Amino acid sequence: MTEEAAPNPPRNGEGNRAKRGGGGPKPLPRPIVARARKLRKSMTPPEIALWQYLRQRPLNLKFRRQHPVANDYVADFFCASAKLAIEVDGQVHDVAAVTERDEIRNARFASLGIRLIRLSAADVLRDTVASVNAIVAFADSPHHHPSDGPPPRSGED
Repeated sequence: MTEEAAPNPPRNGEGNRAKRGGGGPKPLPRPIVARARKLRKSMTPPEIALWQYLRQRPLNLKFRRQHPVANDYVADFFCASAKLAIEVDGQVHDVAAVTERDEIRNARFASLGIRLIRLSAADVLRDTVASVNAIVAFADSPHHHPSDGPPPRSGED
């Protein structure tokens, strides 16, 4: 009886089933991620102008463009370290129905501890540098301003 040499085992990423690093179909992206990718490809002129400055990491702050937030919304720009979302609003945001949705969005972001700054698209196009300076100043400011000093120690009122 002769022993046949066992065939070489499959190398990393090869084989007939999905493994880490290869094989099998890739999972479909979440719908919100697909929407964010689509929005990145079709940015408005004010968003493009603002992105040209924000991508340079002012004050060493990293901004992301068209970033999914909480599987609900896509923020025009987002800075994770400052927990800050930036929305560039065009004229459509003056309509009552859109204003209502904006208020719901604002509340959702606030519930997640994310600060939101809204900029008019016209203002961004008129003076992009001033808009960037306003964003950076807002991002650099602390989240909470205590009015009377530190909170009382436990047991004190």
